[in-house]
Amino acid sequence: MKLHRREFLHLAAGAAALPAVSRTAVAQAYPSRPVRLVVPFAAGGPTDIVARLTGQWLSERLGQQFIIENRPGAGGTIGTEAVVRAVPDGYTLLQAAAYNVVNAALYDNLSFNFERDITPVASMISVPLVMVVNPSLPARTVPEFIAYAKANPGKINMASSGIGATPHVAGELFKMMAGVDLVHVPYRGAGAAFADLLGGQVQMMFDFIPSSVEYVRSGKLRALGVTTTARATALPDVPTLGDFVPGYEASGWFGLGAPKGTPAEIVDALNKEMNAILGDEKVKARLADLGGTVLTGSPADFGKLIGVEAEKWAKVVKFSGAKPG
Repeated sequence: MKLHRREFLHLAAGAAALPAVSRTAVAQAYPSRPVRLVVPFAAGGPTDIVARLTGQWLSERLGQQFIIENRPGAGGTIGTEAVVRAVPDGYTLLQAAAYNVVNAALYDNLSFNFERDITPVASMISVPLVMVVNPSLPARTVPEFIAYAKANPGKINMASSGIGATPHVAGELFKMMAGVDLVHVPYRGAGAAFADLLGGQVQMMFDFIPSSVEYVRSGKLRALGVTTTARATALPDVPTLGDFVPGYEASGWFGLGAPKGTPAEIVDALNKEMNAILGDEKVKARLADLGGTVLTGSPADFGKLIGVEAEKWAKVVKFSGAKPG
């Protein structure tokens, strides 16, 4: 059968449009079943808390359950690898955070490359840390602390919630930039670290504001500085460390990732939903209660943040000589 030119062109145009229609259909149909959101840590920590809020908000907006799956172990690498190996169909997501880029520098034998094998979906929240000391330490300001530390090298113990955790590397960055010699004492979680800090067995610590703020307000710990470039709303009278150590900045951040190869239409759809969620005033207020500031933007913007953070913390890990515990 012979086709007239007009009929041929009409059919050709229709065929060319099929992939676009198919891609649109994929995005519109997503999600058609429950989605797994993998948290590479045990329940109850900051990563888990953020993930559960995210899962609740996405479930409400998209009409499907976003189920939190805790896969702890090896500083977050086990859960991350589970997502890397998952089918890239949008039904397995990663609660990504700063630990991912630190682990890339900390572990020599990872079977995956976070920046290569995880697709950035959406940035979500940035959370400041605060430098706290036991009140028995004779330093009421950051300059006084630096002077005391330089006069007593290797005699101040710096607690952290674990090797490679954001509080640890934030402390190592401070050591590097302030030129002080502090002894790192890692714990299995912030709870045990705080117990010894309050008891005076260790003298100082960097930690996230939500878990530190009540100790500061009650006078059990003294806050010397926050780690972000602006003061924290939860501790408005506490200066930034950058006021005394120019260029210092550290924060925890959280976002969504997906396996490499996840359809761009699904990534863009999730990014759009997350930006809409984070634009809601009630959500902003809830995250502010956690000491956080929303981070919106495109998947590419999130990818740029990951790249900058990876370069920064690789230098700090190398300086510190830290090795996995």
